[in-house]
Amino acid sequence: MSLDLMDLFSGEPFQSGIFPKTRYQGSKYKLTKWIADCLGHLDFETVLDAFSGTSSIAYMFKAMGKTVIANDKMHFNYQIAKAFIENNAITINEEDINFVLRKDPSYLYKNIISDHFEGIYYLHDEDIWLDMVTQNIHRMHNEYKRAIMFWALFQSCLSKRPYNLFHRNNLNVRTADVKRSFGNKATWDKPFEQHFLKFIKEANLAIFDNKKPNKAINSDIAHIAYDEVNADLVYFDPPYVPVKGSLTMYMDFYHFLEGLANYDNWESKIDFNSKNKAMLKTKSPWEDRKFISQEFFKCISAFKNSKIAISYREDGIPSIDEITAFLQLIGKRVEVNYVNYKYALSKKTKVREVLITGV
Repeated sequence: MSLDLMDLFSGEPFQSGIFPKTRYQGSKYKLTKWIADCLGHLDFETVLDAFSGTSSIAYMFKAMGKTVIANDKMHFNYQIAKAFIENNAITINEEDINFVLRKDPSYLYKNIISDHFEGIYYLHDEDIWLDMVTQNIHRMHNEYKRAIMFWALFQSCLSKRPYNLFHRNNLNVRTADVKRSFGNKATWDKPFEQHFLKFIKEANLAIFDNKKPNKAINSDIAHIAYDEVNADLVYFDPPYVPVKGSLTMYMDFYHFLEGLANYDNWESKIDFNSKNKAMLKTKSPWEDRKFISQEFFKCISAFKNSKIAISYREDGIPSIDEITAFLQLIGKRVEVNYVNYKYALSKKTKVREVLITGV
């Protein structure tokens, strides 16, 4: 089944009841119609979303009736793809909600959040609630119900955070009795359970079956071989490395969500010397100006037998000219599309968003 793109992308990027709004750094949620229009003339049936993130673009491909493989290295993003891309029919019912929101007197709960994150992101009673609900979600038997519940929990956590991020120990921004120039204190202070139930409803409305065997993968794209996925089109939306300015460090921004998704192993990965109890850092070429180009071109080359689409920005490393030249070198006919766009948390003036295609 292919959903009507006019219905999906008219007005808001996705109409209410289809794909929920997202709160994620660098998300292409608001660019879905533009990306769909740019790719509309390409002939493809299977697509690999190499850095699926919130899955908004993977969901777009699913709505177009394509067979979608959504990959992301971060486990919490993998859960999102599991919920909305691989899952075609499973939704959450009242019994599921009751199981997750009630403390089981026969189960021995851990207290990772209330023990280690006191006063960092949430209030004490909220930390206790998160410990309980997170473990109850992990105890659910159905993998798709778990994934949907995790998405609702992630969205709830982001909603109650200033800037929707976890890179700073700044609970005081929410709790201080001061006049505010940004944020929504009413949203921050709304009980977790209210947020959670709202997002469960949104998630249930977003589940649909496009009659294709879609798949979620949790891997480093550099470790996925072409013959493992055999996609007609590979879509890249890689971590953004600007020529100047700070990098977007996704694990720094979202380590708390990654911890929720890996709750039993979380303690062993916490950097207890950091003020906000971030995860221990691991080096990545995707976050290094010296190695990003080499890694980028290696991954593109691995899928040279597929059509290539790359979401990008004008001021990135490697440059658009370098990417174009490399695609031409491996035998691609290249097209570059531009649109003006400004990300919500960016201090920069509008930088043109770019979609590079090589066929």
